[in-house]
Amino acid sequence: MATKRGMTRRRFLEVAGAGAAAVSLTGCLSVSPFAARGRRRVSPNEKLNIACIGVGGQGGCDVEGVSSENIVALCDVDDNQAAETFKKFPQARKFRDFRVMFDEMAREIDAVTVTTPDHMHYPIAIAAIELGKHVFVQKPLTHTIWEARQLAKAARRFKVVTQMGIQGHAMEGPRLVQEWMAAGAIGPVREVHLWTDRPIWPQGIERPTETPPVPSTLDWNLWLGVAPQRPYHPAYAPFNWRGWWDFGCGALGDMACHIMDASFWSLKLGSPTSVEAVTAPVNKETAPQWSILTYEFPARGDLPPVTLRWFDGGKMPPRPADLEPDRELRKEDGGQLIIGEKATIMADTYGQSPRLIPEEKMRALKRPEKTIPRSPGHYQEWIDACKGGPKPGANFDYAGPFTEVVLLGNLAIRTGQRIEWDGERMRCTNVPAANEYVCSAYRKY
Repeated sequence: MATKRGMTRRRFLEVAGAGAAAVSLTGCLSVSPFAARGRRRVSPNEKLNIACIGVGGQGGCDVEGVSSENIVALCDVDDNQAAETFKKFPQARKFRDFRVMFDEMAREIDAVTVTTPDHMHYPIAIAAIELGKHVFVQKPLTHTIWEARQLAKAARRFKVVTQMGIQGHAMEGPRLVQEWMAAGAIGPVREVHLWTDRPIWPQGIERPTETPPVPSTLDWNLWLGVAPQRPYHPAYAPFNWRGWWDFGCGALGDMACHIMDASFWSLKLGSPTSVEAVTAPVNKETAPQWSILTYEFPARGDLPPVTLRWFDGGKMPPRPADLEPDRELRKEDGGQLIIGEKATIMADTYGQSPRLIPEEKMRALKRPEKTIPRSPGHYQEWIDACKGGPKPGANFDYAGPFTEVVLLGNLAIRTGQRIEWDGERMRCTNVPAANEYVCSAYRKY
């Protein structure tokens, strides 16, 4: 496995813009002017050369999702987590450090998947984009709002094909929701309720004080990446990192990009004017055990203002009055209620299995014509687009602004105050301390 680091560290700083001169007064990295290398044109009859970064757990699923193409490189900081995927693709070169991989294989790679803890999404994706590589990045797109804005800008600038990993966006359900709403089946929408059973990992806890040895299969420095230095502990890796602010985005970051997608898409929500939170006790280390968020979205053209409420950690929305007594709100994973003046749409986490409630309104629904193009599949959309096909649905022009909205909720959670938001300027206008969380400083490693 490749271990060379000297040149790759220098190269990463050059590409990702992490040199001292590139860090702004707010601690955010600037996108460097590094020019993209020439990109190979791949015809629909050819196969892409794909490198996959983060290949255990969900990363293994993402590798499988693009395995119709040539998997030329696999990169993971944890040999144990990556072992199964490494075994499945013996022909692929294996790496621990993505910077080494880019240094040694950039000319061979057409596209990259990124399935790491949230804090490394941006550093890896921006390096790939500035090398002219198409990118697929798992949700949430980034760890901070600023990073989401920058990735969307960089993708346009370097003209790469992008997709955020929200598989529901390619499914039938969200398309039906849009078509029913466009046909007037539920009338104007002014309220949306969303919920999840996350977190399914510890939150509301403090940093452990023990310092157990780092497993021999794990490169802890590379796992930390740009995050602040701290000793290894199994409380962080390989799974429970989502609850820690330095690495993840809590229950909201894990599931809202799925559960909010149908509403954000169909209602054209855009940027909210405010968000506030009611939560379990909050500390500086981890997200709370539960939270309830209220987003306020302004009118959009002929569409009325929308209040969107988010529930996690076992909290649930009020039971709809028109839900039949023998039916319950789905508790596994989560669900959504899009509440119109004439009826309510109830759907699952991914917007699938949508139904009007009460059921008598579902039976009376005259199914409108299917006007929204159907998808060949979330991964296939991206692959086809990399070969000159239509733009993927969850490309960064969509996923960037969407991720900004999702992550805005964490500003309200972390400050404990109502956040009044200027989306264009990307700033909280009433709680200056909240702007500390819009972006983050990066450790050199």
